[in-house]
Amino acid sequence: MAGRSGADHTVTTIEALEALYDTPLPNAVLKEIDHVNAPYRALIEAAPFVVIATGGADGLDCSPRGDPAGFVRVADEKTLLIPDRRGNNRIDSLRNLIVDPRIALLFLIPGCDETLRVNGRAVISTDPALTESFRLENKTPRTVIVVTVERVYFQCPKALVRSHLWDPARRVDRKSLPSSGAILAAASSGRIDAAEHDRTYPERQKATLY
Repeated sequence: MAGRSGADHTVTTIEALEALYDTPLPNAVLKEIDHVNAPYRALIEAAPFVVIATGGADGLDCSPRGDPAGFVRVADEKTLLIPDRRGNNRIDSLRNLIVDPRIALLFLIPGCDETLRVNGRAVISTDPALTESFRLENKTPRTVIVVTVERVYFQCPKALVRSHLWDPARRVDRKSLPSSGAILAAASSGRIDAAEHDRTYPERQKATLY
């Protein structure tokens, strides 16, 4: 994007990018390993929430997943297992993994300002024994994402400290934002009845959570 002077301020080379930043501190490099060690395992097992990033023919996708803490299972130091719980059936992440097995995970733990990042490759399994091992609320996931770990490292707390993410005083009143019905009505040019959606959604969510 050109500045007011007409000069182009877009960074287009690695050399130009690196010139803008300092050399990474030693700890920023040393914390990255190629497997899940004991401390990293403890973080994964404490996390009730993970964001999954994938890419495919139609572009990139970033999808939230959540369950009781430890729902992402550490099978061994190179393998993570993620149950694919009931959702909206868009299956964007799964579609991407069929085309491109690369995957990135970001784990969040309530009250903990550090996050954990895992990069690797994944396949989608329908192994009955594996899916059944993730049965919850009498529901078995249709598939399990099997991640082969390539890189693991924890992220320093600056982002969560700056955002005050876990500060109860900073919680936003959900009623101050557009309701899900209002969002759908706007996106569908009025084809969705906002009031009807908001009225029926709580029971529908309860019935389809698992």
